[in-house]
Order: sequence, then structure tokens, then C-alpha cells
Amino acid sequence: MSRAPRHPLAAALEPLLAAVGATAVDPAEARAEDVVLEWDGAPAVAVRLPHLGSALDRLLAEMTRQFDGRPLDGLERAEKQRVVALLEERGAFTVRHGVETVASALGVSRFTVYNYLNRQEKG
Repeated sequence: MSRAPRHPLAAALEPLLAAVGATAVDPAEARAEDVVLEWDGAPAVAVRLPHLGSALDRLLAEMTRQFDGRPLDGLERAEKQRVVALLEERGAFTVRHGVETVASALGVSRFTVYNYLNRQEKG
């Protein structure tokens, strides 16, 4: 069975979708929650967005990559503060249980994460 060629818009969006954890879906297979993008007035690609919980996991994985692959719970205090600042910039703490998840990943208490956030606001 021959597969139809992928639309150029889907190909162009691929790096962005990968970065945010979304996937491209054939518009004919789109669900109600998918975002259908049009090209020249016709459906070209549907974008299936990730669940917010997996977004936080991806953000934590990105932090690990940014800190040379070292486990986040093994970072120095200043580095952990930087991780919290970066996650705050990316909206990680708007996700339900975000503080608890980040605290666990960093090997610190929720109280410590809140202290890092408060310190950041004062700075």
C-alpha cells in the first residue's frame, strides 16, 4: 500500500512539534481536541498537543540536557536555583503538582523550591 506524500507544512513544523512534544496527524484522522492547520484554504496537517503532565517531564529532561546530562538531584545549589528559574520562565509551576514534581527531581523539599522561587522574585 502506497502512502501519500507528507504535506510540506507538516515537514516544516516537525522541529517545532518535536520540541513541544506534539505530533502531526493526517487531518482526516484529527480528533476534536487537535488543531487543524490549513494551507491554501484546505486542511494540511492536524497537530496533536501533548498532555501537560508530559510537558513537565520534557522540561525536566531538557534541564538535564542543559546541565551536561548530570542528574538534577546531583547539581550544586546554585545550579538547582538556576533550574528552578528556567522552569519558572517556561511555566512549569502552572502545572498541577509542578512544585512537588520539580522538588522530587531536584532531590529537595517543596519548601526549598518555594524558597528558590521567592529568592528569584526578590532578585
